[in-house]
Amino acid sequence: MDFQDKEIIPGEILPVVIIGICLSYLLSGRTPYLSPEVSHPNPLLSSKLGEQPHLSLLEQGLEGRSSNPVAVLFDSLLLPDSDFGLDHSSPLDWRYEPERSVPHLVLGRGPPGGAWHAMEGSMLTLSLANWMELPGLKLKDWMREKRRNVRNDRATPAEIASYYQHYVSQMSLEQNFACGTTVTGVTRQPSNQEGSPPCWRVTGLQRREGEELGDGSTVSDEVPFSLLAHNVVLATGTHDIPARLGVEGESLPHVCHSFWELEAAISRGELDQSSDPVLVVGAGLTAADAVLAAHHLNTPVYHVFRRSVNDPGLIFNQLPKLLYPEYHKIHQMMTQQQYQASPPPQSHAHNLQTPPSSSSSSLPPASSSSSSSYSGYLSFPRYRVVAFRPDKKCVLESDSGERTVLQISKALVLIGAHPNLSFLRENGRALGIYPEEPITCRRNPIDVDPFTNKVLGAEGPGLYAMGPLVGENFVRFLKGGALAIASDLAKRHRGEEEEEGEKYLTIDRFMDRQQRTETDVRES
Repeated sequence: MDFQDKEIIPGEILPVVIIGICLSYLLSGRTPYLSPEVSHPNPLLSSKLGEQPHLSLLEQGLEGRSSNPVAVLFDSLLLPDSDFGLDHSSPLDWRYEPERSVPHLVLGRGPPGGAWHAMEGSMLTLSLANWMELPGLKLKDWMREKRRNVRNDRATPAEIASYYQHYVSQMSLEQNFACGTTVTGVTRQPSNQEGSPPCWRVTGLQRREGEELGDGSTVSDEVPFSLLAHNVVLATGTHDIPARLGVEGESLPHVCHSFWELEAAISRGELDQSSDPVLVVGAGLTAADAVLAAHHLNTPVYHVFRRSVNDPGLIFNQLPKLLYPEYHKIHQMMTQQQYQASPPPQSHAHNLQTPPSSSSSSLPPASSSSSSSYSGYLSFPRYRVVAFRPDKKCVLESDSGERTVLQISKALVLIGAHPNLSFLRENGRALGIYPEEPITCRRNPIDVDPFTNKVLGAEGPGLYAMGPLVGENFVRFLKGGALAIASDLAKRHRGEEEEEGEKYLTIDRFMDRQQRTETDVRES
């Protein structure tokens, strides 16, 4: 969908605008009911939902004791007992009821699938493939159509991105999507003299391809837009702004903050087994992927992280070994190949020890003979980076205050990312659980009502948030946030529609206006 006007149908208000690619399926009239043919393996849940089988899940009371009760409930209904490795059929029966649809518009900077399109490579998703699927289209079935042999129950990011893009087309949701859009402002709009009620104003830019040049390339153009909405759903994800250490020298050219910068360096042939070590900072899965990528090249690796290898909060201590063998291998490396600041004189220590005063301290090639299980790798648990230097030396400091200087070829700071909420006042800081701190998806998510996902600190009614912004970092639980919002919107929409009548803007009327505008532009 292309925006042609700076002001989208002045004076009319869309019921829902979604910033991010999500939720559209539930708002398009697809309604979950308890199937009379399939029972849930949990008899208590099956009995409770079966008390009113004529009511959809959107209309039944959603309650629970979890911090994310609707997410847990919906996940249990979509993937019964999946945590135990079981593959029960879902007891939900999805019916298309267009009369229940809520007109909405989805704004996204890229195609449907969001950040998954940027995650190239052969890495596998953390979640099992069926945990990544959306209602109405089995991911495993779709994957089997794309490739003959499904190696395991996990998928590549490219497959997930393609699946989500196909999903929007398969479910006929394209008319609700305005891709290539960057939202620059979401503000509360007061009522006006014409009787228009308070609402939200969403402003931004939409990228459109312009005329084709002689060399076959096209010129992109950005068109401003502005629209009004009764409700806005924040669903932007978390991969926008890489987190930084905030130390001296972090902006030097050899210090990177993205896994893809490592892949680019590899593709340019900048790294091999003769390179100085790559420094990887972080103890999450992206950092582990970087270690694996460098290790496969036989490029030596220094791995620095703040936690102990036995810390129960470390993600590697939470993953089943059989399902995630590559991450279990990284955890073994982190545990077995630890740097010792003062090794005994007779200790061989795999020839990997770095004297604190050393200025070179390179690791031996991974192909060299060594008593270590994983030559060419050394971990620094409970260390932090103090400074990066222009001569590609890095200063580390342990919890006990001992400092070590390492010679490196490149540094990868992979300690997470923050959402880009620049379109909100003060980057949305007032909406967090701790309003005095910046919004982060793990430590300070947006504070929402757990049963409706309404933003508690919003300037007015009608602002929702879901997904990583509220601490839900797995797709399987993100869908529960969509259900909570859809349920609340459905209830509100039914009441408000009776009061507002023709003031509501439908997608059909929106498209009709767009087509008339395009005709006027061509004729002029």
